[in-house]
Amino acid sequence: MEFRIIKSPSPAVLAMLTRRKGSGSSSHLVSTGAVGLVQGKVIDMIVAADIAEKSVGVVVEDIKGTCPQNMVAMAMLGDIASVEAAMSAIKTKLQDGSYAC
Repeated sequence: MEFRIIKSPSPAVLAMLTRRKGSGSSSHLVSTGAVGLVQGKVIDMIVAADIAEKSVGVVVEDIKGTCPQNMVAMAMLGDIASVEAAMSAIKTKLQDGSYAC
């Protein structure tokens, strides 16, 4: 899995994510303090989204893309501290195997 955080994302980045979000909603993403991006296999993204939403107050959106390796991405939106905490929780729980559905 790959992880990145964008602090204070620009309006253009939020517009790009809005166009690519897979929720089916045509609404634009609101201004946010940070965007956490995670890319990996579908199963990992579903578990990562569950971990992120249960650990802190972030909003999770799936991000559409095309990739021959069946990779997907998700974006976590929230304040910087919440996005960083969600990212840390995902890394810890997925890497040490402590997450059980």
